[in-house]
Amino acid sequence: MAKSEKVERPTKKSEYQLRFASVQAKRGWTDLKATIRNSLVDSWDFLTRTPQVTTPTNYRLRGDLGSVSRGGVTHDRWQHKPTLKGDARIWFYVVDQVVYLEQVHTSHPNETKS
Repeated sequence: MAKSEKVERPTKKSEYQLRFASVQAKRGWTDLKATIRNSLVDSWDFLTRTPQVTTPTNYRLRGDLGSVSRGGVTHDRWQHKPTLKGDARIWFYVVDQVVYLEQVHTSHPNETKS
């Protein structure tokens, strides 16, 4: 092998896969990786293990934001905060063993500001 190849983080069979559901989510994830890498690694661990557990930093969105339709199917929309006090937000939905990152915000999205 001429050049070293990065080893991807494996997941257990019981864990969830993470996939981007939009180009915006991929861009936002890249931005968060550059600014809050350690917290994002913790988010990765949480989302691959227990994405549908309600905590102070992980919960279903309410009202009109509480669901998302993809391919004619409606899913619960969740929000994950990589840090307790930070403004970054990850919006996602779950299908089987896949967590689809729908939107990744580097700052608090206007839609959820009170």
